[in-house]
Amino acid sequence: MQPSRTSVQYAVRKPLFAWLHAQETHGVRVLDVGCGDRPYAELFPGATGFDVPGNPRADLHGSLEAIPVEDASFDLVLCLQVLEHVPDPGAAIRELRRVVRPGGRVLLSTHGIYPFHPNPDDLWRWTHQGLERLFFTNAEWTSVTVRPGAGTAATLAMMNAHVLDLLLKRLHVRALGAPLVALLNTVGETLDDAIPVLRSTVPGTLHANYHVEAVA
Repeated sequence: MQPSRTSVQYAVRKPLFAWLHAQETHGVRVLDVGCGDRPYAELFPGATGFDVPGNPRADLHGSLEAIPVEDASFDLVLCLQVLEHVPDPGAAIRELRRVVRPGGRVLLSTHGIYPFHPNPDDLWRWTHQGLERLFFTNAEWTSVTVRPGAGTAATLAMMNAHVLDLLLKRLHVRALGAPLVALLNTVGETLDDAIPVLRSTVPGTLHANYHVEAVA
């Protein structure tokens, strides 16, 4: 669902929702890898959910390095906010490539800059160049496109919002932070929209999240 501007995850979740909402999914076989509680189920009705054992919302269970499906089983494979938690990212990319059909696509998102959030582990952060190398050195792709989600201003707003939220949570007055978090997110998003370089990947920019589209 659309994230609230009062959310400390707004800079990640809003661009991610917009990106996914723009995808054509009619008649497409979709695998949601690391589906969690399926926050984007409304955008991908009928998707097959895969996750670690113990998740009752998943249709299939196992390790991301060994998804229990045949080769080339899906037209579209989602892997959203999962890669930072995976012990062997290279093996994960190879497995995503295995399960998508030739001409199909993998849509992956993961963090550039984000607070530590173990689930159960939090192992990696990326740059756009690092993600391109990870994909191209671990599987054969027709193309790999990596774009930032939010820009530099929204990313800085997000980090400040997290610090504020953590402080107010420890003071047991967390609800008081909602208007300030909304203000930070509004200012960050407005600046990114007004200044294109803040949304680019030139040296010195910061990005909370990256969106990867890899065509098999």
